[in-house]
Amino acid sequence: MDLNQLKTAIREEFSGLQDELKTLALDLWEHPEMAWKEEYSSQKLCDFLTNHQIQTPKGYCGYPTAFRSEVSCKTGKTFAFACEYDALKPGHACGHNLIAACSVGAMIAAARIMKKMDLPGRLVILGTPAEESGAGKVHLMKHNILDGIDAVMMAHPGKCTIPDRGSLAIRRYDVTFHGLSTHASGSPELGVNALDAVMLLFNAVNCQRQQMPEFCRIHGVVTDGGVAPNIIPETAGCRFFLRSANEEWIEKLDKRFDDMVKGAALCTGTTYTKETFSVDCRSRKPNAALNEAYTELITELGEKISSTPKEGRGSSDFGDFSQAIPGAHPYFAITDPCNGAHSLEFMEAARSERGLNNMIKAAQALTFTACKFLMDEEFQKKVRDDFETK
Repeated sequence: MDLNQLKTAIREEFSGLQDELKTLALDLWEHPEMAWKEEYSSQKLCDFLTNHQIQTPKGYCGYPTAFRSEVSCKTGKTFAFACEYDALKPGHACGHNLIAACSVGAMIAAARIMKKMDLPGRLVILGTPAEESGAGKVHLMKHNILDGIDAVMMAHPGKCTIPDRGSLAIRRYDVTFHGLSTHASGSPELGVNALDAVMLLFNAVNCQRQQMPEFCRIHGVVTDGGVAPNIIPETAGCRFFLRSANEEWIEKLDKRFDDMVKGAALCTGTTYTKETFSVDCRSRKPNAALNEAYTELITELGEKISSTPKEGRGSSDFGDFSQAIPGAHPYFAITDPCNGAHSLEFMEAARSERGLNNMIKAAQALTFTACKFLMDEEFQKKVRDDFETK
């Protein structure tokens, strides 16, 4: 089978599948669930796959909302689709409902084509919960979830259609300062203000930004600012995210941040506790060959690749996947430039007609990339060579 035949087969599969996938994406949008609590979503996805002859039990590696299933033909390479379906507090403001339907659709279509065309190899779908600050993929990797898999992909909704341009490693901390409360007006000299330490830490971070390279980020929020203005806060807390595209620089940022925390405590006479929030995620390592195949088909389907030059500045647990095996995490546009992911505007776009239509295009592009990988040994080598030379 040549690539033109493959593209025709993909269009035929999605002509009968796309309406079901759109309905699935909307159903997930109507039932948002937070990290590790995706009971409805994971069951819906497992049932959908099972109803399309891909037997998928719910629960995997001891995680109730994770899942894994596979189909195989003759001996060959293994390609995996990663599936995300958790939401944020407002709802699906990151569009994971579209990611889930996209990966499930690609898995079903690719499996049908593999059997009809007798393509060698194996297809796997990985249901990975808790991407939003839960690092579900990192937890699953402790159970060797990628063993035997040669390449992995997923497609993410965004402001524009682009190949994977990488993401930042992330490390997260909760910092609590401890002081001594007293009446803020009657006897302020007796108190030790924990909130002062939080404010000093924010000022120190702001100063540090002048000396950070462009590919690094530090940002935080106050999680506890005290009880009332007339009570000097005995405790105050904050949460900070440290990010870097460079694995070496994340260590430099970590050491500098630790010094800033110590300095804020020393200046204010407080003590502090510093605890890791969630687990670390590594920077994403995009695969040029997988990107090229994805963009080849999605442009043929009418999507224009954005010329936006900057590298990705978000973070994702897919980074750990891509550092372990060849992987790509490209994007498909669901809205014109707006506030971007994690906004209410983006949440609405995740159920829009444009969002649903482009999700179908992205699913076709993933299907094409997967089938090309199974059938083309030269393409397999390009994927592996790109991974090993970066």
